[in-house]
Amino acid sequence: MIERTYEIQDVAPERTRAFRTEHEREALSTQWNFRVIWHEQRHEIAATHAGEFVGVLALRIAASLAHVDSLLVAHEERRRGVGRALLDRAEIVANYYNCHKVTLEAPADLPARTFFEACGYHVEAILPQHTWKLDVAIMRKFLL
Repeated sequence: MIERTYEIQDVAPERTRAFRTEHEREALSTQWNFRVIWHEQRHEIAATHAGEFVGVLALRIAASLAHVDSLLVAHEERRRGVGRALLDRAEIVANYYNCHKVTLEAPADLPARTFFEACGYHVEAILPQHTWKLDVAIMRKFLL
């Protein structure tokens, strides 16, 4: 075997797009021992008022599972139903792609968790000191 040396570097995501396209499906199938055609999709769902964004939700769908990567609502628009409406739309999109559940992560002991519970999400696990040394709740909502 010929020994190789590698240069490790930070690069812009667009530089790796072709490599990911070529190798990601096989790598995910190997990693999870789950031979499926990985059709990962990303959806950006937005709420606007008077032509301005007031909230956005990033949704990732793969292998009949949906995951909320982020939910952001402008401070002055919170507690007006924007977040709930964005989650509702994400669940409609997930249902369309035959997802059986939606998952997300939230701080375990902060108001965001209470909000997600009010939207029908339940704690599946708590990861101690996971992000910023805070306990993180992995939450899910079954759709089917």
